[in-house]
Amino acid sequence: MKYQFWLSNIKEKGYGIGNVKIKHLYDVAETAEEIYKMSEKALAQIDGITDKEIAYIIDSRRTWDLEKEWEVFLEKGIGFVTIESLEYPQKLRTISNAPYCLFYLGRLPDGKKKSVAIVGARGRSAYGSEVSRRLGQSLAQNGIQVISGMAKGIDTDGHLGALEGNGDTYAVLGCGVDVCYPKSNRYLYEELMKKGGILSEYAPGTPPDAGRFPPRNRIISGLSDKVVVIEARKKSGSLITADFALEQG
Repeated sequence: MKYQFWLSNIKEKGYGIGNVKIKHLYDVAETAEEIYKMSEKALAQIDGITDKEIAYIIDSRRTWDLEKEWEVFLEKGIGFVTIESLEYPQKLRTISNAPYCLFYLGRLPDGKKKSVAIVGARGRSAYGSEVSRRLGQSLAQNGIQVISGMAKGIDTDGHLGALEGNGDTYAVLGCGVDVCYPKSNRYLYEELMKKGGILSEYAPGTPPDAGRFPPRNRIISGLSDKVVVIEARKKSGSLITADFALEQG
């Protein structure tokens, strides 16, 4: 898995070479290890890979101590799966721009159980908060997993409701799984690790950034059988999640 770990950490403008480009690489080289060992000339012959991206790959091999980085990562106790892994969530395999990898703390969602995403406004009303919490609790009591993003507001309410219902709930973050964001959700973060899981496609240590949150929403909807939006502005991350849900069927 160390070569998959390297591939997931190649940086392009801080975001990594994307899932589509990784697929291009796999079309030629069947394993991450083969990609790691490819010559610059061989990389240049792959359709869709730019000179700049080739430079990132070559530079990462030169500057990254793979053995050391892999050992340091293992010591953190963070789970890691790629789309090649049997443990990778089946529901995500079929979505557009499926994440190449997932890092996680706690557990991955159980693919044999139904899942519902609860998303909505950070600045929600008292009524919206109550609805979200009650829905999360009811779903959990009926054995349905609750998926959200651990953001302030509706996301937090849905997670807490699921925990009150003694069920399983999972958060998909727009930062590394070892970064508690927002910091005010430390209690929820700790509880999710014990009674569900925290997931991200971003490498450990990746800070929260506005550009990373919209893409993570496709994972929230992709892991879910249904998506419920409780209070959202006309231009909001919640409606982006709804758009992904519609696209994913």
